[in-house]
Amino acid sequence: MDLPRNRPSAPQGSLVALAERRLGWLDRRQAVLAQNVAHADTPGYRPRDVIGFRQHLAGQLGPSLARTQPGHLGPSRPAQAGSQPDRAVPEAAPDGNAVSLDREAVRIAETDTAHALAMAVHRSFTGMFRLTLGRGG
Repeated sequence: MDLPRNRPSAPQGSLVALAERRLGWLDRRQAVLAQNVAHADTPGYRPRDVIGFRQHLAGQLGPSLARTQPGHLGPSRPAQAGSQPDRAVPEAAPDGNAVSLDREAVRIAETDTAHALAMAVHRSFTGMFRLTLGRGG
């Protein structure tokens, strides 16, 4: 279930906003995994995956860091928004295709479960906000 697009987004830093960002990331991941399954018979195709959600957030949250002293750690590289080659692929078929339908099915199921959880969090918090505002739950 997708979130309505015609309403204003939640304030930055709120749990609702975090759930919305998670839902967006999960939607992107599901699309990349579906593309992997669609190319299961394409010779030479290498499966892709998106970067982890933690790395995705790390690239978008907080102030930009700069190295001001030689002893300081440098800033980390920003997270990439798109998909990248899946480094967990153990081997490829003789035609060069490395898509494992079993592995992709597990990832799709994990993504679907995480999507259901994020939707439940989003519904719960928006319901609490409505109740607080006196609009019913």
